[in-house]
Order: sequence, then structure tokens, then C-alpha cells
Amino acid sequence: MTDTRWLDETEMAAWRAFLSTSHLLERRIEEQLKAAAGLTHAQYEILVRLSGAPGRQMRMTELARGVVASKSALTYQITQLEKAGLVERTTCPSDDRGVLAVLTETGMRCLEQIAPGHLEVVRRYLIDRLTREELEVLTAAMRRTEEALRA
Repeated sequence: MTDTRWLDETEMAAWRAFLSTSHLLERRIEEQLKAAAGLTHAQYEILVRLSGAPGRQMRMTELARGVVASKSALTYQITQLEKAGLVERTTCPSDDRGVLAVLTETGMRCLEQIAPGHLEVVRRYLIDRLTREELEVLTAAMRRTEEALRA
């Protein structure tokens, strides 16, 4: 049995700062999106991903990987977005078993209306509080962590 490597003071401070900041920022983002359009952060991210995809459409499996959601969680979110008229599902033309999520014109207009408010929250509470160098360090650190988690 190996000895547990407890966090030292610096490591614990970093961990606690990451936790509290990520939770608080997520809460602010959720509040802004709910007030602006009745959307969750996950739903907003789906709309963003679809808006940047060729033809504003993506296979559900690819979309699930991108938004870091299980297939069942993504299906639920897509169903909610369909009910709101923001997304449609269609069969993949190259594979009858594949399902595409497609951003509707209504969904694109919604995204265009709420993106500035979302950006304001992200800038106010994260981006504009850090220097360029801090942003680069943060990006590098989070990418290393993401790679380890996806492996």
C-alpha cells in the first residue's frame, strides 16, 4: 500500500481557489442564461457548438464528446432545445443509424441575442481579471488536465 500524498499548503490553496471559482462562475453563467433566454449553460454550449459546425449540424456522438455529456444527458438537452424550436434532429444522410443535431434559424437568432450577455459575464469575472500571460498559463494548465482526463 502506498502512502497518501496529501496536498501541501500551496496545492490546497490552488485546489480550493479552483473549486470555489469554478462553482461561482458557473452559477453566474447559469443565472445570466436563465434570465436572458431560459437556457442552461449546457444548452447554450450545444447551440454554440452547432453554430460553429459545417452546416450548423453535428452528429450526436460528436456533440456529446464536445460538450462533455453522456449520450442520455445530451439527448435530454436536445429534446428540450427541440421543444423550444432551437434545434432539430435528423437522420445522417451517410449513415441511417447516425443522428444529427441541427441548429434552426430560430436557434441561431436566439444565440446571436444572448451571446453578448454571456460574453459580458465571462469577461467580467474571468478573462478581464487576468493578464495575457496568466491566460496563457491557465490555458496550458487546463489543457494538460483535460488531456489527462480524456485519456
